[in-house]
Amino acid sequence: MKKSNRYTRRQLLTAVAGLAAAGATTDRGSAQAARPPALRSETAQFVEFRRGAELPPVRLQRIDGSFVDLSTFRGKSVLVNFWATWCAPCRRELPLLERLRRTIDSSLLEIVPVSIDRTPSADVSAFLKRLDIRTLRTYHDPQGHIARGANEGVDAPFILYGMPVSYIIDRQGRVAGYVTGELDWTSSDALALLAHYRQT
Repeated sequence: MKKSNRYTRRQLLTAVAGLAAAGATTDRGSAQAARPPALRSETAQFVEFRRGAELPPVRLQRIDGSFVDLSTFRGKSVLVNFWATWCAPCRRELPLLERLRRTIDSSLLEIVPVSIDRTPSADVSAFLKRLDIRTLRTYHDPQGHIARGANEGVDAPFILYGMPVSYIIDRQGRVAGYVTGELDWTSSDALALLAHYRQT
C-alpha cells in the first residue's frame, strides 16, 4: 500500500519547533563566538565595552621626549598598559609585557606601556633599565593628559580604575574594554583575548 506524504499537524508543529530551536542555537552560537574569551587577573576580569567608542585624538609622549599619535596604530589591535614605578604589581607585569613584545609580531599587535609617574622621564628610563626592559617602546604621562583616576573629575581618554590597568583597542580604533590588576600577558587566556581582537 502506498504511503501518504501528508504529515499530521503534530508532526508539522514538531518540525517547525525543531527548526526554530536550531536557528536560535545557531544565533546564540554566533553571538557567543563574537564575544571575547574570558580573561581574569587575581583581582578582576576583562570588562568588555559592548559599544566601544572611537578614541579622540591621543598624543603619546615617548620616554625620549618625542611624540606619536595613537591613531598611528590604526589597523592593528593595541594593548595600552598604565603603570608606575611605585606599583609592585606593575613591576612584576612589565617583564611579561617585554616577553610578549618579543614573541608577537608588531604588525599585528602594538603594545603601549604608559608610565604615569610624576618623576622626570630619565628616572623612568633608568627604572626600566634595571628591570631589563629593552624592546618595549615606553611612554610617559606625568601630567595626566592621557589617564586620570576615576574620582579626579578631569576629562581624559582613559580612566585609571586601578593599577596596573590595561585597555585593548580594536583595529578600528575603538576601545574594546579593560582589565585591572597584574596579568601574565603570555598566558593562553591572555593570548586568546589578544587574538580575538586581532581578528575582529
